[in-house]
Amino acid sequence: MLPARRFLPSLSLLAAFEAAARTGSITAAAKELDLTQSAVSRQIKALENQLGIELFLRERQTIRLTIAGESYAREIRDALQRISTASLNLRANPKGGTLNLAILPTFGTRWLAPRLGAFLSANPGITINLVTRLRPFDFRLESIDAAIHFGQPSWPGGELSFLMKETTLPCCSPAFKAMHKLDQPADVLDVPLLHLATRPDAWERWLTHCGVPFESVTGMLFDQFATAAQAAIGGIGVALLPVFLIQEELRRGQLVPAIDREIESRECYYLAYPKERMDYPPLAAFREWITAEIGSTETGRPDLVATG
Repeated sequence: MLPARRFLPSLSLLAAFEAAARTGSITAAAKELDLTQSAVSRQIKALENQLGIELFLRERQTIRLTIAGESYAREIRDALQRISTASLNLRANPKGGTLNLAILPTFGTRWLAPRLGAFLSANPGITINLVTRLRPFDFRLESIDAAIHFGQPSWPGGELSFLMKETTLPCCSPAFKAMHKLDQPADVLDVPLLHLATRPDAWERWLTHCGVPFESVTGMLFDQFATAAQAAIGGIGVALLPVFLIQEELRRGQLVPAIDREIESRECYYLAYPKERMDYPPLAAFREWITAEIGSTETGRPDLVATG
């Protein structure tokens, strides 16, 4: 439900206030908006009267934001930018619409991006905007329609569509494996292990799965798989990596299994979205496409997606 009308100032009043707040000048705001200085001053005063709050301190020929004005200006600037972006997207795609999709960095670059052309060809009126998000967020606070989620089947305030499972494999460079004579699972305790910040217990789970006793597991910490994979290729240590994301490195021999023991992750990949956006046409089309794409990949090209 929209707030009461008295709390919804007109765009002209908000635009005048935002321009003056950003430039710190009624004159500069008037020039930017192609209005007279008196017109901008009247609009700002009308906004203050409507809100019942003083937004500027007026000192002779200068203006300065009040504390309340500074906070309001930040909020208004974000809102106006979202309205502008939405209007541009609608103008560019009046029939298809736009899907703002949050992606996990490595999944987005390695798996999704190479396949997006097929989706766009099949849905020529849709535009996809990609942004990176590593962790769940509140859909109500961001102009994002959906997100690729890896984790447990939960997302505060969101619906989830299952995409796929994941299998990880300890990998390193061929030279690193030869140098350290890696053969048995317990051998990894004698070499540097590379850890992912988002999966702090991955190595513990792998060692337990292999029946290897241990007291503690330490090593370098990375926030993205791509960086950890490059570190492993560079001979820094052994990384537990998703099999479906490192196929090219394995094919080229840049990476090899340090120990040929895969483990299925507890978490899975999902498409998350707010319930009220479930039937939004670009989202519905993308959800149908990615589900089918993963299904055909798993059945037709099992080398690209390992599901355990």
